[in-house]
Amino acid sequence: RAPSLSEKGESTTASSLMITNQPCALFSLLLFLQWEEVSGYDENLNTIRTYQVCNVFDPSQNNWLLTTFIDRRGAQRIYVEIRFTVRDCSSIPNVPGSCKETFNLYYYETDAVIATKGTAFWMEAPYLKVDTIAADESFSQVDFGGRLMKVNTEVRSFGPLSKNGFYLAFQDYGACMSLLSVRVFYKKCPSVVQNFAIFPETMTGAESTSLVIARGICIPNSEEVDVPIKLYCNGDGEWMVPIGSCTCKAGFEPDNGNVCRACPPGTFKSTQGPGLCLQCPPNSRSTAEAATICVCRNGYYRGDADQPDEPCTSVPSSPRNVISIVNETSVILEWHSPRETGGRGDVVYNIVCKKCRADRRSCSHCDDNVDFVPRQLGLTDTRVFISNLWAHTLYSFEIQAVNGVSNKSPYPAQHVSIDITTNQAAPSIVPIMHQISSTMNSFTLSWPQPEQPNGIILDYELRYYEKDHAEINSTILRSQTNTARVEGLRPGTVYVVQVRARTVAGFGKDSSKMCFQTLTDDDFKSELREQLPLIAGSAAAGVVFIVSLVAIAIVCSRKRAYTKEAVYSDKLQHYSTGRGSPGMKIYIDPFTYEDPNEAVREFAKEIDVSTVKIEEVIGAGEFGEVYKGRLKLPGKREIYVAIKTLKAGYVEKQRRDFLSEASIMGQFDHPNIIRLEGVVTKSRPVMIVTEFMENGALDSFLRQNDGQFTVIQLVGMMRGISAGMKYLSEMNYVHRDLAARNILVNSNLVCKVSDFGLSRYLQDDTSDPSYTSSLGGKIPVRWTAPEAIAYRKFTSASDVWSYGIVMWEVMSFGERPYWDMSNQDVINAIEQDYRLPPPMDCPSALHQLMLDCWQKDRNVRPRFTDIVSTLDKMIRNPTSLKAIANIPAVPSQPLLDRSIPDFNTFSSVEDWLAAIKMSQYRDNFLNSGFTSLQLVAQMTSEDLLRIGVTLAGHQKKILSNIQSMRVQMSQSPTTMA
Repeated sequence: RAPSLSEKGESTTASSLMITNQPCALFSLLLFLQWEEVSGYDENLNTIRTYQVCNVFDPSQNNWLLTTFIDRRGAQRIYVEIRFTVRDCSSIPNVPGSCKETFNLYYYETDAVIATKGTAFWMEAPYLKVDTIAADESFSQVDFGGRLMKVNTEVRSFGPLSKNGFYLAFQDYGACMSLLSVRVFYKKCPSVVQNFAIFPETMTGAESTSLVIARGICIPNSEEVDVPIKLYCNGDGEWMVPIGSCTCKAGFEPDNGNVCRACPPGTFKSTQGPGLCLQCPPNSRSTAEAATICVCRNGYYRGDADQPDEPCTSVPSSPRNVISIVNETSVILEWHSPRETGGRGDVVYNIVCKKCRADRRSCSHCDDNVDFVPRQLGLTDTRVFISNLWAHTLYSFEIQAVNGVSNKSPYPAQHVSIDITTNQAAPSIVPIMHQISSTMNSFTLSWPQPEQPNGIILDYELRYYEKDHAEINSTILRSQTNTARVEGLRPGTVYVVQVRARTVAGFGKDSSKMCFQTLTDDDFKSELREQLPLIAGSAAAGVVFIVSLVAIAIVCSRKRAYTKEAVYSDKLQHYSTGRGSPGMKIYIDPFTYEDPNEAVREFAKEIDVSTVKIEEVIGAGEFGEVYKGRLKLPGKREIYVAIKTLKAGYVEKQRRDFLSEASIMGQFDHPNIIRLEGVVTKSRPVMIVTEFMENGALDSFLRQNDGQFTVIQLVGMMRGISAGMKYLSEMNYVHRDLAARNILVNSNLVCKVSDFGLSRYLQDDTSDPSYTSSLGGKIPVRWTAPEAIAYRKFTSASDVWSYGIVMWEVMSFGERPYWDMSNQDVINAIEQDYRLPPPMDCPSALHQLMLDCWQKDRNVRPRFTDIVSTLDKMIRNPTSLKAIANIPAVPSQPLLDRSIPDFNTFSSVEDWLAAIKMSQYRDNFLNSGFTSLQLVAQMTSEDLLRIGVTLAGHQKKILSNIQSMRVQMSQSPTTMA
């Protein structure tokens, strides 16, 4: 039989090249080669056809048998199994010495069929010898039944092979033998599923010791655990050394080791891996197959830290049986736990404190100075002590029960409320006193009203005595106001003074002891000598002398002798007694102090550095880095703070300038003014600690969220800024640098005025392009009123001008005022009465308010009180914001010259885009058919979106220029034609 390729094999690891009948192809060759095809029987008496040769008596035997062409089918190593019989030479009579009991096996590799009938291919081809094959057993005779005895089976292999196929050749050189069958095969590793990966059928390597790598593919609904996933196929067609694996995805479980089955409804599997599907936990369900989590039923939730296999839970019921114990201006609240905890063990309590009018018509949140012990939020006990309340005041306390899923529920936290009225209490302590003036025999003092008067202040009691005498010799003085003149004193003497307030409930506690000193005789004469040159050379000497003496006396009354005994400098009075409500605060410039460190001690609270924890750098200031951190003061909850630091190597002037901002901030207390927490001056680095504003500066925040806020939200931001500025103006403080970059925004979109250090710009420093040197200082030109630029006249009215620019920044989502115009161009444009046009989609009412703020005459600009009132009306009546302002049909000349390019100067769309710095959209315009400026002038926002201009800021810029192009076209009929 001539071998040829067959798909069948004897095992799963081998494919055979079986011998089949090919009589026409080999018959004549066999005759020529002395082999003959005969019929016979195998050992089981089955009839077979064999090739045999037995020319042992002829010398020099060389008999060949050749197969047909065999396609190797990609195999690199071939195996040949030969079944044959060989006769024992000793059993043949008169056998010559040339008789053999072996034969040779050869192969020849080729890409095409080349052996044909009538050729001597077996003689000419360069055969490669596989082996000389000897019989394990030979026979000596054939029985009368013709049965062949002692059949031998031998297997040989060869390789590596690289061509399309090969021939096999059998050479007999003197044996008497029969070739019963030849099986040609190769080995392979079968396709298999292992570790949830499918490995394809893989041929063995060229050598019997070779290992062939097979890459696996995860079965459906599984994912890789380790990569790469592979098996090795050895030379015997066996898989070995598995590397990597796949496991069933979330929502699928393993089945019989080779299938990932979807979890049935009512079960889930949350993670990838070998685990099985689990039943849904209580209060949850899954309605579809392959669920990765069971959805909570209505009214039940999972907390942020809850695992998918935990039950869904609900919110707790309200606390029960609240009782209160009132002690003057303090109260103790106690309550019982809720009946239902929602199935959770993490119930805590929050206290909401509200101060109400006696008629209960309105309530507001309690002051920040109200203390809660142990804390106000996250209470684990059912008891809280609340102090620092106002006397004779109605309070409403709401006790909320919350747990880990309360923030998931659409309903407010379950709570119980209780109303209490505080009792009568004496006023709190007077925090500080100031010396307004001093003479040789008297001094005048002023002090603020107690933070908690707890009723109407009837009067104040001053107690004073000489520092070198015993306290028992003190003198009492009563005052109906928060100022008093202490007379009958000795010159050049230091006095210790205390003050306390009185209401119908009695006196409050005495203030801390403070020292004040009268002038000496030498001090008075020295003051007089210093003032005499002021009156020299006067024409009306007598009259002028008298007037001058009065002036000198006034001046002297405002001077004082500074000694190490005197603690406080002579400053202007902190509190106005002549206008507004009693106790109205007036801003004190820290630079008026002889020792600026005194201002820091007076207005900024010193913080122990151990309570400050620095976490990460969030920016850099003029004096050093700015950090985000935490502050944990004793008895108060930990809060996030911003920490400004003073870099190492500073000089005393830099330290003084750095801390001056804290001296300013410390005087302010308003929800729209950045709050100073305190300073660290007794260790290094020196720090200013303020509240932390999560969203940073307003201008960059608006640019990052371009188009994301409604008009009402934007008006709310502007209202907060104006409320903060109203507070500052009432304190007679002028900001001078009001801009969106100096407004900070917290997580609730509350805007707060910050950066109270413009005094640093009085130095010759031109590093910031927002500021321009003028008259010896630096001015933020784009935000500054014309009178402040020209004459350095900074007032609350100039802050109103700046506020109008801030409004424009807000409505344009952080656009730079006056765009790319230079500072000098801005100044020239303002002088020519040019004003910024309304931003896109800006309500006309808001733009009109901006124009009111930009009135050239500062006396007709609105006050911040008026601005707050106007914005409040807009918020209460949103329909007033529906009318959108339009760019004027004839814009002022500076706008055409400097901010919007002149349409008539461009010959192509490409030039126009380059001029407005939008060249990146050139192909978008041209490929969409907008190839002329006339076509561009007709574009809408929908057209821009359709051609791929998706950024809101770019859309607004392009549309603004298109609108100006239309205006210019309307003024130039020839261009339109």
